[in-house]
Amino acid sequence: MKKVVLITGANRGIGLEAARQMKAKKYEVLLTSRNMEDGERAARDLGVSFHQLDVLSAKSIEALKSQVETEFGRLDALINNAGILIDRKDHILDISEEKLRTTLDTNTYAPLALTRAFLPMMLEENYGRVVNVSSVLGQISSFNDYTPAYRLSKLALNGITLMLADAVKGKNILINSIHPGWVKTDMGGEEAPLSLEEGARGLVWAATLPDNGPQGGFFQHGKKMDW
Repeated sequence: MKKVVLITGANRGIGLEAARQMKAKKYEVLLTSRNMEDGERAARDLGVSFHQLDVLSAKSIEALKSQVETEFGRLDALINNAGILIDRKDHILDISEEKLRTTLDTNTYAPLALTRAFLPMMLEENYGRVVNVSSVLGQISSFNDYTPAYRLSKLALNGITLMLADAVKGKNILINSIHPGWVKTDMGGEEAPLSLEEGARGLVWAATLPDNGPQGGFFQHGKKMDW
């Protein structure tokens, strides 16, 4: 029986490339995105199934959870890839509350909500891999005033990774944060040095860890990073 992986924000960029690599590893790939047209097109081109998901909607998350339970009865890997960066020109003293809240809702609270929704399936099987796509900008040691909302959202996401890992201690459920690197995407820009294939590789590594793999860490390309 194929293992099942769900990837958020997978209609383009790193998420789509992660879906491609997970399919190559013979996983049943559930490609999700908020935009139905783009998601269906991406899934059709890749030959995987599409499931619409608005990560900011509890109702949408619950509907997807019910669908996965009914269709597969389990989820082996969750890659929390969906994210936004909308505050490149803002500073902590002037950024709007709306941008702060929207960024935190998308980059921090949504991965937590999704993980909490699907963890019961993983606990029942005593198997699961959760990948929180973070960023080097979330490292507290290098904090500054550039992209304040994005930085805060990734710092908090790293904290959530540690908490979740502790909550499932002793179980075969491995939860880690991954920095994909500076990748050529809509977010990363054309000047980025890494290809989509290189960026997605770390996500796939964490999603397919062996049973004795690392737990509650922050990694890039399989190498541990400082928080």
